[in-house]
Amino acid sequence: MSRFNKRAAKAQPTSRVTSTGRILRTFQGGRGRERDARSELFLLAVANFVSQQTFYETGADRDDRFATLVRELAVTDPEWTAGLLGWLRGEGNLRTASVVGAAEYVRARLDAGATGGPSNRQVVDSVLRRPDEPGELLAYWTATYGRNVPKPVKRGVADAVRRLYSGKSLLKYDTAAKGYRFGDILNLVHASPDPDKPWQGELFRYALDRRHNPDTAVPPASNRTLVAHRELMALPVEERRAVVTSAGGAERLAAAGMTWEALAGWLQGPMDKAAWEAVIPSMGAMALVRNLRNFDQAGVSDEVAARVAARISDPAEVARSRQFPFRYLAAYQHAPSLRWAYPLEQALGHSLANVPALSGRTLVLVDRSGSMWGPLSDRSQLNRADAAAIFGTALALRAQHADLVQFGTTSAEVRFRKGESVLKILERFGNLGGTDTTGAVRRHYRRHDRVLIVTDEQYAYSHYGDPTEQVPADVPVYTWNLAGYRAGHGPSGKANRHTFGGLSDAAFRMVPLLESARDADWPWAA
Repeated sequence: MSRFNKRAAKAQPTSRVTSTGRILRTFQGGRGRERDARSELFLLAVANFVSQQTFYETGADRDDRFATLVRELAVTDPEWTAGLLGWLRGEGNLRTASVVGAAEYVRARLDAGATGGPSNRQVVDSVLRRPDEPGELLAYWTATYGRNVPKPVKRGVADAVRRLYSGKSLLKYDTAAKGYRFGDILNLVHASPDPDKPWQGELFRYALDRRHNPDTAVPPASNRTLVAHRELMALPVEERRAVVTSAGGAERLAAAGMTWEALAGWLQGPMDKAAWEAVIPSMGAMALVRNLRNFDQAGVSDEVAARVAARISDPAEVARSRQFPFRYLAAYQHAPSLRWAYPLEQALGHSLANVPALSGRTLVLVDRSGSMWGPLSDRSQLNRADAAAIFGTALALRAQHADLVQFGTTSAEVRFRKGESVLKILERFGNLGGTDTTGAVRRHYRRHDRVLIVTDEQYAYSHYGDPTEQVPADVPVYTWNLAGYRAGHGPSGKANRHTFGGLSDAAFRMVPLLESARDADWPWAA
């Protein structure tokens, strides 16, 4: 009789977030599982807003754990660590964690005298994607390790400067509020102009003059943006509002690289209806999303509002902005006018493009316990509880048949209809106190084909065991970690138990991959 070679036999795929087998305790006293160093760093990195306190960890403790893991793996596994940092700034869209990680990577490699693998210079260059980020990295380095900046850091920054510096970036990011101005950075790293950008030499000289001789610095005549901006700045204050209200005002502001942030200062007066309508055409999609309330307060016309709505809900614009889905929830909660509700709903849907349409029956459990309610960062009013609800709801709406459950000390089903608005369903979620994940799984699992748990994994002690033990071994359990704490609530990496993480929907690509019996690699290696 055949024991193994049967039609029902199925390959057991593996995933990369891997448990070591060592038992830890969660912050709530549950029986947790240690993850290997790469897995711990990955989950921490994709959920980490540097220096931000979470419910169970201070910002300093979290930063120390992050830096320690980066420094360890930079020496023992440089290829993997360099891949993580580049992906983190790119598709992961996390600026500060990647910049800090690159600095710690270089420091650890230099201290260890390590050779081979990706160069320190390449790693620094890979995480600098916006023109203000060379200054961010240098500011972090000098604040942490002093003013002696090593050559690999200087060379990596110089590579980024050649890629990123232009007339428009100079106007937007080279401000007096920065500790490192463009001219300071050029003095420090001695970046030479890109041979394919013959205009860059004049730009660099102007950046240096602008820093050291601001009253006499003259922009290069070849740079139309800088010349146009200088002409606007030379206008008497009493003549400036006439530019805004003129027929070609919007085009003139755009040609001069005038941002919405700078416009109010230039006008030296309020951002009224005319001012907003003049600058809106040159604003980026996420700048539009952040200012919907301001548009309403200024009385922007319905015609202009319609153009804004079309921009913010355009699938290509949403993809290009690479914003986390919860940004659209924040805008929805704070924009007073109903005219933005449907465009934001569409934008949120486009931002969740990677959420798979799962076949069969799916149980989706969303953590709404007290530890999930801390803000994502000091500058955000959004929290992990709402982020979890967004992703859980999107999964349930896409699935062939899903039961959507919120849990804390207690648990309850969240009713929804196919095709219903994600944003409306979110209003049915509440704050449910403690964290009895195990109890929620036991209560609601009814021979589903899979279970997905969106959580920070810090469940309380249960004499029934960890949450994943409540589901038969042949049924996949996927945990989506939104906090990156050290201890996980169950095993991961094989045997139908898998953990992934982050604040975007990209991680869900793993689910259909694993269910087709294929191994799931790290995102940058897939």
